[in-house]
Amino acid sequence: MSKFWSSTVRKTKPYVPGEQPNEADVIKLNTNENPYPPSPKAVEAMRSVIGDDLRKYPNPTVDSLRKVIADREEVKPENVFVGNGSDEVLAFAFQAFFETNEAIRFPEITYSFYPVYAKLYDIPYQTVPLKNDFTIDVDGMCNSIGGVIFPNPNAPTGVALKLNEIEKIIQCNSNQVVIVDEAYVAFGAESAVPLIKKYPNVLITRTLSKSHALAGIRLGYAIGSTSLIEGLERIKNSFNSYTINRVTLAGAEAALQDDEYYDEMISRVTDTREWTTHQLEDLGFDVLPSQANFLFVSPSKVTAQELYESLKREKIYVRYFENLEDYIRISIGTENEMKDFVEKVRHIIESIKI
Repeated sequence: MSKFWSSTVRKTKPYVPGEQPNEADVIKLNTNENPYPPSPKAVEAMRSVIGDDLRKYPNPTVDSLRKVIADREEVKPENVFVGNGSDEVLAFAFQAFFETNEAIRFPEITYSFYPVYAKLYDIPYQTVPLKNDFTIDVDGMCNSIGGVIFPNPNAPTGVALKLNEIEKIIQCNSNQVVIVDEAYVAFGAESAVPLIKKYPNVLITRTLSKSHALAGIRLGYAIGSTSLIEGLERIKNSFNSYTINRVTLAGAEAALQDDEYYDEMISRVTDTREWTTHQLEDLGFDVLPSQANFLFVSPSKVTAQELYESLKREKIYVRYFENLEDYIRISIGTENEMKDFVEKVRHIIESIKI
């Protein structure tokens, strides 16, 4: 611990991302990346802007991209905020809408960046245990003092709430901001974006990292009332007005207009997810019903940690959480990758039986 650190740094416990192996020929199923490449139109758009104009600052208001998002989501551009990935958008939201003396609520098992941000910004929080079936406890999320945040589908479980359940959480927290993190919504869950037209206290966050295979360019956005969007803009412009670079803007805009390509890609991911679910269930695994691009499973005949370590030796990376010792999270890869994964799992179980 450095003597030069501030008190904030000293008490901070940073988020721990999934492993990024440097080895060749690995099957990487641990960080929920899309297994397929981004739209060729998006790649070409990014190439086209790499030139002399990179010496200039990008447009700080990102008007063109906001309009593309607004048209896609059937809202107005003033209902859209754009940031460097949804993690940055969430960081701004914690600063814009939550207070240091009012406890917020989020699920006990959820995206582990939420407690990191809460501690970083001195925001007290309460965690709400999931129900026995791993669904979010809607009643437990009601009547929060300081606000609410949760993913839909939830992470790392992949289990989604229905729209009427989300609406209940919004209604019973009418004086606080409710943030619905829709990082994985494109893979089968119902979006809460229509609810922003009924409720001024709901903010929806999205990312292009998963659904649009653009984790490498870091682009996220939020949709909400003009008041909430203005709050995010005030925080952003007190931090860095030029948050989105020219290359990212071009790629994101092109990607969001290539629905035909991405609909096919997402269909392939969800089909492979269902195939993998059935294969693991046949092996005796407990597999939660996922509407994301990953599965949350409890293995049979082997502990989660043993399976994680055995797969790693086979150059297959999945995510193991020490605080969730009975489960591993498996990102959905290509069809061939998941066939290799299932075969390796079957071999590991059979070798233990011997």
